[in-house]
Amino acid sequence: MLVVIMPLFLTICSFLDEHAVQYRTVHHAPTFTSEESARARGEDVKIGGKAIVMKIDNVFKLFVLSASLKVDSKKIRERFRVKSIRFATKEELMELTGLVPGSVPPFGQPILPLELYIDHSILENEKIAFNAGSLTDSVILTTKDYLSIVQADRFLFSAQ
Repeated sequence: MLVVIMPLFLTICSFLDEHAVQYRTVHHAPTFTSEESARARGEDVKIGGKAIVMKIDNVFKLFVLSASLKVDSKKIRERFRVKSIRFATKEELMELTGLVPGSVPPFGQPILPLELYIDHSILENEKIAFNAGSLTDSVILTTKDYLSIVQADRFLFSAQ
C-alpha cells in the first residue's frame, strides 16, 4: 500500500477548505523572523500569529500570540502552577512536528499533536497571518474564522 504524505501547507489548506474558510496564501522567499514574514506578506507584524512550542513540566504545549509580542514565561508559570518551563529545542520541535523554528502554524489537533493556547492579543486583530508549515508559505485569514475552527484555551500569557 502506498502512503502519500501531504506537505503540511497543503494539509492546512485542505483543513481550511473543509471548513469553508476563506483565506489567502502568499509564497515568498524564506523568512526567519516575524518582521521578515510580515514584510513578505505585506501585512503589519502585529497580525502575525507567532506559534511557540514550550515544555511545561513534562508536556509540550503550543502557544500563539501576536508576532509583535514576546512570551511572558512568568504568566505561563502562574497559569499552569509550575516551576519548570522552557522553549522546545530545534531537535524536539523537529521530533514533535517535523518542522523547523519559524514554520510552526498556529494549530493544535488535528494539524499538530499539541494542546493549543491562544493569547488575547490574537483577538485584537481582524485577521491572522502565519507561516504554514514552511518558511516560504504563509496563510492569511480572518481571526473570526481562525477561532471558529481551532480547539484552544484562550488566556493572556504574553508581554505587553
